[in-house]
Amino acid sequence: MVEISDREGERLGLWITSWLREQLEKSGSQGFVVGISGGIDSAVVAGLCERAAPGRVLGLIEPCHSLAQDIEDARAVAEHFGLHTITVDLTPVYDQLVQLCNAAAGQEAGAYLDPGVEAQRLALANLKPRLRMLTNYYFANRRRYLVAGTGNRSELSVGYFTKYGDGGVDLLPLGNLVKAQVRAVARWLGVPQPIIDKPPSAGLWPGQTDEGEMGLTYADLDRFLLGGEVAPPVARRIRQLMQASEHKRAPIPICPLPPA
Repeated sequence: MVEISDREGERLGLWITSWLREQLEKSGSQGFVVGISGGIDSAVVAGLCERAAPGRVLGLIEPCHSLAQDIEDARAVAEHFGLHTITVDLTPVYDQLVQLCNAAAGQEAGAYLDPGVEAQRLALANLKPRLRMLTNYYFANRRRYLVAGTGNRSELSVGYFTKYGDGGVDLLPLGNLVKAQVRAVARWLGVPQPIIDKPPSAGLWPGQTDEGEMGLTYADLDRFLLGGEVAPPVARRIRQLMQASEHKRAPIPICPLPPA
């Protein structure tokens, strides 16, 4: 596992806090919206945003067929940092949208998108972060806030995010930090230890974990990104994920005009 010192965690945390203040001032916005999932990344972003703009951070708790523990953890994070929160249960909206899409496709509700089929399972799973993105921007627009994303360098590098879902944000405070660095900042912020120790999961389906879905550990991914050595099969897996997800990180292709 990559070890990051507490001193480095403090240095990074102070730097990002200053950067967030600059972004707020440049944009003319009034504060930040953060979707709080109950995981370490959103906890760190929430804590940094609150330091950058005290009293001007809205924490959104957006369960969608979510585990009760995740909701409880999200509330614990908000309470720890003294955030104002709004809880929006997206479960009924999600269910209705799936039913409407299935009906429009001429299929019985629940039959057209079979969770047992990989592509269809992902289509269902990706609806959740995309609904959260819509909700985040609804409140951000109402308050003239920026949506602070929670993705870190480790996830972004291999495309472990949903395009126009959790990838649909105004800024990424953790975008240059590998997971180990995020943990160091979390320690500096005083994020509750159970949140730091919690196995990372996007909560897309029961039993889902980040590492299980990626097919590699954060320890190996962090080591690779920081220039360390990993086993050849692991390096191949990482490069494969990077190549397959390039479209997620690239600007939207715009068709050029034909030659005159």
